[in-house]
Amino acid sequence: MEILVGLLIPFLGTTLGAGMVFFMKNQMNTKVQKLLLGFASGVMISASIWSLMIPSLDMAKEQGEISWLPAAIGFILGIIFLLVLDKITPHLHLNSEKPEGIKAKLKNSTMLILAVTLHNIPEGMAVGVVFAGMLVGNVGMSLAGAIALAIGIAIQNFPEGAIISMPLRAEGMSKGKAFLYGTLSGIVEPISAVITILLTGLVVPILPYLLSFAAGAMIYVVVEELIPEAQAGEHSDIGTIGVAIGFVLMMILDVALG
Repeated sequence: MEILVGLLIPFLGTTLGAGMVFFMKNQMNTKVQKLLLGFASGVMISASIWSLMIPSLDMAKEQGEISWLPAAIGFILGIIFLLVLDKITPHLHLNSEKPEGIKAKLKNSTMLILAVTLHNIPEGMAVGVVFAGMLVGNVGMSLAGAIALAIGIAIQNFPEGAIISMPLRAEGMSKGKAFLYGTLSGIVEPISAVITILLTGLVVPILPYLLSFAAGAMIYVVVEELIPEAQAGEHSDIGTIGVAIGFVLMMILDVALG
């Protein structure tokens, strides 16, 4: 039951964020948007280090492997995985008019949702692999640590949900439909988390690789999407402040609860 709740916590964050469309009349303020994008970046960077890369190094050492090898291989594979998805999936980034990925006749709103869905995949994997480590009895991973990561991801999912639903509403979509689309952008997280747990249950030795794989995928999203969006145009310093707040908050959650 605790695992089910833990897997759904990040999805709840997205849902609550998407629900802001019912309370905010206008499009999200640019400064607030930059702060939230920076915050999401900080959380993901911190989670990648404290919850994924360091446990990957420790676990590989416990298994008698060269400690840095699984972390390095997994990290690079995670980057490549998201790079490939980024190239083949038609999507549109926030405040951008030029779609990326394979050309497709899709609405801008659909491609915006696909963009967020893309970087929800590694977040779901990250939560799933930490819970998997706890299930196989890894001493470096506890239920509290797994829940801490889930809460951290949920916190950064809150602005993501709002960043999806608010622009859709501004384009003329009904509040209910904008909320639904914002919520559905996060459904991939519990799905990818469950798949990751199932994969890890089959082959325990690959856990260090999966941890660093999720970290690489998350860092790709931060460097490729979130930070450029937070730093574009004026008030880039607000995005930087958001990164600092998100990083420190996630670090505190992981160390205090882990």
